[in-house]
Amino acid sequence: MAVVNKGSAAITARDSAAAPGVSQLASTKVATGRVKESIGVIAVANGDSTASVLHFFTINSGWRVGAVLASCTALTGAAADIGLYDLPTRNAGAVVDADFFASAQDLSAALDGTNVLRESGLITVEKLEWPVWRLLGLATDPGIQYDVCATLTAGATAAGFVALKGHFIDGN
Repeated sequence: MAVVNKGSAAITARDSAAAPGVSQLASTKVATGRVKESIGVIAVANGDSTASVLHFFTINSGWRVGAVLASCTALTGAAADIGLYDLPTRNAGAVVDADFFASAQDLSAALDGTNVLRESGLITVEKLEWPVWRLLGLATDPGIQYDVCATLTAGATAAGFVALKGHFIDGN
């Protein structure tokens, strides 16, 4: 074993000076960026079936996602993928990645702000600094918006509510 001294991307950028006494600042998407919050609450009816899509809020492709918090009343039998869809005005609102955040998230018992950001396994620890476009495997930021949606993978046999709250860093 060895003693090491390592820094995050933000610290490495700060310390990689072009000249002594000159610091480089990391992207504000990684360090000291402003957090934006969006929330959506949707009523779910007893009988809402598999493949139903619930649209919660819109995010930009260039944003870094800090958290996706799921809350719900007990929706007996229900589960949902939580992911990204195109806006209705682009590609008729087609699915981009249905389980970008969570895959078959259980909604049958009440949730109170459960962070599902990494539940699907797509966003691994080493990718937490990446913006949405890079997580989608794109070469550059297309500068577009996506809807954050839940797609029921198991139908609801009880009525109630689902809420998603997102924390995003826009780089400003």
